[in-house]
Amino acid sequence: MHLGLDLGTSGVKSVLLDAVGAVVGQSTAPLPLSHPHPLWSEQDPSDWWQATQEAVAQLRQQHDLTRVRGVGLSGQMHGAVLLDSADRVLRPAILWNDGRAHAECSELETAEPLSRAITGNLAMPGFTAPKLLWVRRHEPDAFARLSRVLLPKDWLRLRMTGEAISDMSDAAGTLWLDVGGRRWSRAMLAATDLAETHMPWLAEGTEIAGHLRADIATEWGLPAGIPVAAGASDNAAGAVGIGCINPGQAFVSLGTSGVVFVADSAFLPDVEHAVHAFCHCIPGMWHRMSVTLSAAASLAWWAHIAGANEASLLAELQEAGVASTGGPVFLPYLSGERTPHNDAGASGAFVGLTAAHGRADITRAVLEGVAFALADGLNALEVRGGYIHGLTAIGGGARSPLWLRILSSALDRPLRTVSGGDVGPALGAARLARIASGDGSVADTCITLPTTAEFAPDAALARQLESRRTVFRRVYPALKSHIGREV
Repeated sequence: MHLGLDLGTSGVKSVLLDAVGAVVGQSTAPLPLSHPHPLWSEQDPSDWWQATQEAVAQLRQQHDLTRVRGVGLSGQMHGAVLLDSADRVLRPAILWNDGRAHAECSELETAEPLSRAITGNLAMPGFTAPKLLWVRRHEPDAFARLSRVLLPKDWLRLRMTGEAISDMSDAAGTLWLDVGGRRWSRAMLAATDLAETHMPWLAEGTEIAGHLRADIATEWGLPAGIPVAAGASDNAAGAVGIGCINPGQAFVSLGTSGVVFVADSAFLPDVEHAVHAFCHCIPGMWHRMSVTLSAAASLAWWAHIAGANEASLLAELQEAGVASTGGPVFLPYLSGERTPHNDAGASGAFVGLTAAHGRADITRAVLEGVAFALADGLNALEVRGGYIHGLTAIGGGARSPLWLRILSSALDRPLRTVSGGDVGPALGAARLARIASGDGSVADTCITLPTTAEFAPDAALARQLESRRTVFRRVYPALKSHIGREV
């Protein structure tokens, strides 16, 4: 058996695989999120640890974990966990969707003019390196005491194994990695007054990166000393979970954020279109992705405002009919935006509201707005990498056939859902544990999952959506100077 742990933004998920790689158990423990100031997004790492313990305890109630042979980790990218010389947390972790370090992005690229060539990415506020420049400027005492910086899942590893190790896919999202060379960049570290001594060791996602401490093993009911795989960032782990490991394979994720991900056999950066180019967690592989910061988060926000839950809103819209009827257009930039705008100050908006519109019209606008943002991301990816023929849909939002019908028609691409797609990153982490522990190869472990449903573009709906997407694409530049937030 193999255990996968995924440290997400909203919770920690666990997945248990049997000896042949089938999912036999899963659990989730929720996490709080803090927004103490505009643009800020933080979490307390102690909450991560508590949620991890809860998720494992839930599994233990239903399964004998003494037969687990390895553990894998995946997690939210870009988060900055600052530690002192005794590995004590210096401040709350600054998360991937935190936009405070906008000014520091320009500072970083000025300090190292080859930044984009080295990292393959634009400096964006969500990345880790600009956050450290912000801390240096605004919290100099914490920066002076800084001994080590870890990504969220790697802080969990430190607690579990005592080892400070990261994998290539997660490290690629820091702006400190030479992504083509798969090693830390001394030049990028120097641009933030850091050195390799502040960084964890690097390993490929399929490699062993520590062994479970005896005290943690006793507490969790696991064998002491079992290997912990280096693991992966959430998106790379999600790719492994659905078997997206070969060049040209692609998926779209409707999670808190929205992602279009395509696997590559080479490093193919495209900073002009705000595309992310990262290492895959499979040795010798890379990937590109577009990121929409508020995908399922947009629906959750609207459900909260409407005093309803997402399921009831979707059911209400289903009853009203999926056809786009000329209602409002929604910009889903509730936390700024990455691809293609790279604008931390971008704001959400409804355009075209009238007194005749009801709750279902607004729900439809939210689903369409997220779909349009993902379509912008897909188009950006295809500028450099070529046409993407079809995508697997994963994430919590992929449980909605209604949303997938809209998304398929907006993207003008066929979509498929797969068994287990809603727990992709945790499943991918467990698969990496299976490989690292020597119980399977990449080829026989990272197989594609069975298709559960297929969605083809609806020609009539696609025509309606295309006219509304034209409005969508005009609204952002027209309103940017009026509704953008100060950063």
